[in-house]
Amino acid sequence: MSQEKRPFDVYGVGNALVDIVAFVDDSFVQDFELAKGGMTLMEPPRQADILHRLEQNELHLASGGSAANTMIGLAQSGGSGFFCGKVAADTHGEFYKRDMEEFGIGFDTPMATEHGTPTGTCVVLTTPDTERTLCTHLGIAVGLTTADVDAEQIAKCQMSYIEGYLWDSEGPREACKLVMKTSQEVGTKVAFTVSDAFLIDRFADDFEQVIADYCDVLFCNADEATMLCGNESFEENAKVLGGMAPLVFLTHGEQGCVVIENNSEPVKVDGYEVNAIDTVGAGDAFAGGVLYGLTNGMTAIEAAQWGNYLASRVVSIVGPRLNERMGDRISEVVNV
Repeated sequence: MSQEKRPFDVYGVGNALVDIVAFVDDSFVQDFELAKGGMTLMEPPRQADILHRLEQNELHLASGGSAANTMIGLAQSGGSGFFCGKVAADTHGEFYKRDMEEFGIGFDTPMATEHGTPTGTCVVLTTPDTERTLCTHLGIAVGLTTADVDAEQIAKCQMSYIEGYLWDSEGPREACKLVMKTSQEVGTKVAFTVSDAFLIDRFADDFEQVIADYCDVLFCNADEATMLCGNESFEENAKVLGGMAPLVFLTHGEQGCVVIENNSEPVKVDGYEVNAIDTVGAGDAFAGGVLYGLTNGMTAIEAAQWGNYLASRVVSIVGPRLNERMGDRISEVVNV
């Protein structure tokens, strides 16, 4: 993954959402007939019903969205970059922009001023088994278009990072493809996460095409691999994924991950034993740690070690991301 050092590490693109995290019992998820552990797109009235039921619960707010959380993990590791995502010119949008910039992530995507279309929100329901169920109203996030893609910023970064969640709407999907195409043209590596198994069920052919055409680094978890590869065996799926991209990170919960480089034998990288209380953002933190490692001189295995560590810290707290800088711990975790 070595290449000429550029001024910034990663150009991330994703749904810009304000996360609203709450702890609930399994019955709450069942009452609303939600797919436990998955992500459900919903209209404002249904999301409002859920929030109404949560009025007596303690809620935790943070600017988020999958790729944005990854970019925060990158920044907390000591990395730098830009984030491309659409917010509205409202209170949530202003908070979102300010929050990203305070972490050192450039956020220059023009705010939308369309009346009545707010910044997107995601209600994150966390059950006692630490599983998270996402109830998402994308709001103006679906207004992301190719016009929001900044080719000059991409060229300043070593890598671009795209989340699969953007495939649900045509404008963001085309913006993603432009980021991938532009990255390839200017020599910026492309990293892609499929994001969720339900997306593979709908966009498998498109995902396989963009992975084959553009992807240098692929992120996938065990459930997504089963859907993408069609096998129940984790080991078999690892071998299949190894043939799809030059570098693959296949995560397996508390067991850690496997790394497959250039279709070679998968290498297991152990996770960390922790008391998990909230799995929100674990995969995003892992990707942030890996991206930092890959763009700052680590081998793929070392990057995976750092990614596993960040994920272990995130599941130990409430919410999708850490609230502290982590870069000074790298030397304790990774032998670099």
